[in-house]
Amino acid sequence: MTNETIARNYASTLFDLAQRHDGLEAFAGGMDVVVELLDKNPNFKLFLETPRVADKDKKELLKKVFAPVLPRPLLNFIQVTVDKRRQRLLGTIGEEFHALLDEHLGRAHVTVTLARSLDEQAMEDLSGKLSALLGKEAIPHVRVNPAILGGVQLKTGDTVYDGTLRRRIKQLRKQLVSAELPDGA
Repeated sequence: MTNETIARNYASTLFDLAQRHDGLEAFAGGMDVVVELLDKNPNFKLFLETPRVADKDKKELLKKVFAPVLPRPLLNFIQVTVDKRRQRLLGTIGEEFHALLDEHLGRAHVTVTLARSLDEQAMEDLSGKLSALLGKEAIPHVRVNPAILGGVQLKTGDTVYDGTLRRRIKQLRKQLVSAELPDGA
């Protein structure tokens, strides 16, 4: 099994656990805290991942650090990842958990590429239109890329909608180059 598949299985288990304890948002926030600490503190990450430190010591530190801020079942889950030697997958488990949560809540993340940035009102309008188009709550992630010249490119999941001026110009150029001229022209 690949690490991604393993992480997805752990995230699914965590999601089920969170639903049983009515804590989807609390568990999501707790995973964010854990992943952020791992990302920002390389010593903590090294401590958790090194085989030189006994699992008992790792679990004890996890309890001291996270007991005041995490729901108890989530802390137990993280300690189980140590028992199963899967603690290095905590970041990926967090990503997969958030994907399951978004699916459950009917949310879709959309990467929006524009030639220039939008003001706040235009962003709200865009978010509303994307939500209507997708049939679920759209969470836009805006990127500015002046190279597209104009228009918009949307990406959600594996689907890309390309309405950029740059693409239209390329299509027009291709049509003009491949066009046959009538005789005598």
